[in-house]
Amino acid sequence: MEERRPDPDVLLRRAQAEEAEQTRGKLKVFFGATAGVGKTYAMLGAAHEQQDDGVDVIVGWVETHGRAETEALLEGLTILPPRVVEHRGTTLREFDIDTALVRRPQLILMDELAHTNAPGSRHPKRWQDVKELLKAGINVYTTVNVQHLECLNDVVAQITGVRVSETVPDSVLEQADDVELIDLPPDDLLQRLKDGKVYMPEQAQHAIQNFFRKGNLIALRELALRRTAERVDQQMEVYRRDHAVVRTWPAGETVMVCVNMKPRGPRLVRAARTMATGLHAKWIAVYVQTPRHLRMPQADRDRVNQTLRLAELLGAETVVLSGANVVQELLSYARTRNVTKIIVGKPVRARWKEWVFGSVVAELVQQSGETDIYVITGAAGESRPLATQAVKRSSEWSSYGLGIVGVGLSTGVAWFMFPYFGLANLIMVYLMGVVLVATRYGRGPSVLASVLSVAAFDFFFVPPYLSFAVSDIQYLLTFAVMLVVALTISGLAVRTKQQAELARLQERRTAVLYALSRELATHRGLATLTQLAVKHVREVFDSQAAIFVADLSKRLVLQRGEQLFFEFDPKESGVAQWVFEHGERAGLGSDTLPGASALYLPLAGSKGPIGVLAVRPTLATRFLDQEQLHLLEVLANQIALALERARLAEEAQQARVSVETERMRNAILSSVSHDLRTPLATITGAASGLLEEKDQLGPAARHELAKSIYNEAHRLDRLVRNLLDMMRLESGAVQLQKEWHPIEEIVGAALTRLESRLNEHQVRTNFQPDLPLVLLDGVLMEQVLINLLENALKYAPPSTAIELSATVSDHQLVFEVADRGPGIPSGDEQRIFDKFYRAGPAREGGVGLGLTICRGIIEAHGGRIWVEKRPGGGAVFRFTLPIEQPQPTIEPEKAERHPVV
Repeated sequence: MEERRPDPDVLLRRAQAEEAEQTRGKLKVFFGATAGVGKTYAMLGAAHEQQDDGVDVIVGWVETHGRAETEALLEGLTILPPRVVEHRGTTLREFDIDTALVRRPQLILMDELAHTNAPGSRHPKRWQDVKELLKAGINVYTTVNVQHLECLNDVVAQITGVRVSETVPDSVLEQADDVELIDLPPDDLLQRLKDGKVYMPEQAQHAIQNFFRKGNLIALRELALRRTAERVDQQMEVYRRDHAVVRTWPAGETVMVCVNMKPRGPRLVRAARTMATGLHAKWIAVYVQTPRHLRMPQADRDRVNQTLRLAELLGAETVVLSGANVVQELLSYARTRNVTKIIVGKPVRARWKEWVFGSVVAELVQQSGETDIYVITGAAGESRPLATQAVKRSSEWSSYGLGIVGVGLSTGVAWFMFPYFGLANLIMVYLMGVVLVATRYGRGPSVLASVLSVAAFDFFFVPPYLSFAVSDIQYLLTFAVMLVVALTISGLAVRTKQQAELARLQERRTAVLYALSRELATHRGLATLTQLAVKHVREVFDSQAAIFVADLSKRLVLQRGEQLFFEFDPKESGVAQWVFEHGERAGLGSDTLPGASALYLPLAGSKGPIGVLAVRPTLATRFLDQEQLHLLEVLANQIALALERARLAEEAQQARVSVETERMRNAILSSVSHDLRTPLATITGAASGLLEEKDQLGPAARHELAKSIYNEAHRLDRLVRNLLDMMRLESGAVQLQKEWHPIEEIVGAALTRLESRLNEHQVRTNFQPDLPLVLLDGVLMEQVLINLLENALKYAPPSTAIELSATVSDHQLVFEVADRGPGIPSGDEQRIFDKFYRAGPAREGGVGLGLTICRGIIEAHGGRIWVEKRPGGGAVFRFTLPIEQPQPTIEPEKAERHPVV
């Protein structure tokens, strides 16, 4: 095996990856075509082997499906107790990830990787549990079927007619440290089904007639085998790259066809397609863009683009490489892709030209090593006769004239130097002139300047002067060397200039991609991302552009605001829809619906199509250039990934809202159910006593029972009122009816309503004299004071004082309600205002909504509310209300106030 020194950057990346993997657990996946092939059985057998080697193994979750042989393998293994979840009256058993993390075994078994966890679990999917276990450094064995892979979801549905709802991202399988294929021939699997070793007999018969038909099993088995083979091939490529293996390893066939500007390009592509089909191999069409490419006629460049497009149409991967040496670029790329067969065209140049200028085919054959080279001849009459081929100028006539001027200037400088410097220095002046002409005006003028420089040097500076005659024959060698050096330097200068132009083109492409990726990465929201993407496409390709995004019904919708930048013809809506449904580009310049006024490209994410990018260039032939088309496709891929990221973010937000809604619903039920049942039980008991024992009860007893009914009904009324107020506040349905009120009036109304409940407490008031009027909603503000007073009554011991005070500070009214209860636990100062949160047990029940309602009402008035610990014990609630200016003018008798004592 031939190896060379690895790339230091590759070694650094591999070292960093290995360092990261040291703290991460190892994942092994037992992979199969379908249920019943023996994945769980194989996983349990491997677990027993690990346990016999002294590894700490526990069973996190295993589904035996009633199979006796599987259940027998569980014996001797430690099984983690499941977590019990109550959901809509049903008891569910789930994997307990918290206990597993505390237990921290060396290896844990997690069957059915694609399983969906019960609502309320930490993660919605089991594969997310596995990722957390791996991050904690725990090794995991798991099982998964091929139909659960996200990328194959549509393929499996097309084959079996069944859409699998539980899927696993492909990245989980790709990041696995080991994948073991558990394979079973379809006939053996069907026999296991009939024997009842997979499902119960009645279920097995139904499965055989539907999902487990033999054709389905064969197709699923092929998918599993191919997916495993692809992973093995990727592992081999990683090893070859990491170890810098330059030799081709023909473990699998890969065909590469080399495309050039000759008319026989389509014949080479079709020959490569035929060979790849016969070998069941992947194939690549490659074109090497040399500095000469920029000087080629547009017709030749268009021919290359058409040939590459034909290769794409036939299923090839097309690649455009850049470099000065065609052979080195082809072989380097072929070794990188582990190409086993290279197809090139037969040379059509004269043999003497091959001897003088070299042959790409001959160099490929000499340097290809283990790679096979196939030389395909062109069709008869394909190449034009040499006599009829026109020689095209690469420079304008003015450039040749300027080249002659450059030689004249060099001669003038040399003439002034001649008396003081030797001939070698004069030659340097001419060579400098040749370099300047080559870098400014191209190859033709530089060649002319080289010849004229030798002639001028002979005519003006070599004896006899002003004559082309040579007195000393040694000058002939000087002239020859000078000409060769001049031509070489001019060629190198021209090549450097062309390579610089290619580098500028590549730099521009990289800058475009970087600018777009940076913009898309730093912004959020579907509308913002589409506007940024359209802006970049318009600027880069000098065109109109628009993005269509699919709605829930899979119909394309032009994003709002883009109508200003794209004149959309409703007749072309069918083109965009076709592109979305088929995942192929169509429209202007393509082979599908070329009569359209714009080019439509699919925006495909990892989970399927997202939308369509429409581009209408100012120059209709712009996208005939394959490089421009590839750049547009790369931009479209970046846009698709960004839009998919935005959509996934929206889905994640909706999922979080759903989880929060479910949690809130459960909290409401758990909080309200007790507070509803308690007063209802009291009311029911008292009412039944009045009805059933009315003759035996005296007046005092009847009065006490009636009072109990009244008090509990009042308690229910407060509970329901709080729930309704909370709903109104959250929905924004509360409309403030603000009027000017003295705060003492609001306090008096609240104390009057709670008079019977305040008998056990002393209420003290301390209001600053001459308090201004406050613009507020009197009914809602009274509710705030009632809720704060009720909160104090729940926690303050009997006979303790509840203090109310009001002052003015910084144009705000500051109101305080203080008690001598247990106070607020540290860290709960903010949480105490959350819905359904209670800091501790109260003497009276409650659902934890009163303070939340207070915060909503106070904030609606433009104030704020908070709580602090009170010195000496207890809590003090404070809220502020803005004091509006100017104050209203009120008659003296109407402004009279009655302080509350």
